[in-house]
Amino acid sequence: GPIVAVVVYRFVPPPVTPLMLIRAAEGKGLDHRWRSIRTVAPALPRALIAAEDARFCEHSGFDFDALQKAYANNGRGGKIRGGSTISQQTAKNVFLWPGRSYVRKGLEAWFTVLIETIWGKKRIMEVYLNSIEYGPGVYGAEAAARRYFGVGADRLTTAQAARLAAILPSPLKWKAAKPGPYVKKRSRRIGAASGTVRREGLAACVA
Repeated sequence: GPIVAVVVYRFVPPPVTPLMLIRAAEGKGLDHRWRSIRTVAPALPRALIAAEDARFCEHSGFDFDALQKAYANNGRGGKIRGGSTISQQTAKNVFLWPGRSYVRKGLEAWFTVLIETIWGKKRIMEVYLNSIEYGPGVYGAEAAARRYFGVGADRLTTAQAARLAAILPSPLKWKAAKPGPYVKKRSRRIGAASGTVRREGLAACVA
């Protein structure tokens, strides 16, 4: 059952995700290479925390402050903001199919509790940065670093890490290697926020 899968993936890299299979069936290809978090440049987890989930190390899977802000923001007709934590995104990426339904939201919450309990923060971040979609057919930090910057994920600079984090909301549309003005601006903001993450130790749980 699901608990067995969570326990197995605590030790074994998840080979593929449902999204990878769907995109491969659409003809987008599949470039995915697992890399241990110990050999990924620390700039990347910092950039991902800065961009996606500043309180990743503090919350237990759900960030209720961020959710309230998202609701308020969406109610004001602002840009839709998820308030979805890295833990929730990981649960969704690895165990569930894409889509929006209450059933899937419920399952996502259940898997989030399981991975927070069984994996812990460092493993969640490791699986997250290895399974994210970074472009058509490009999954995980290693494939993305090689595809866009011609280096391994161990050699990513702060600026490159910020660039990868910046395209996450729309990886099929936005470009990490030759970004437009919006992604450039977003990357600079994330780069600055990464500095704060480093100084304030907000990524300590994955170091």
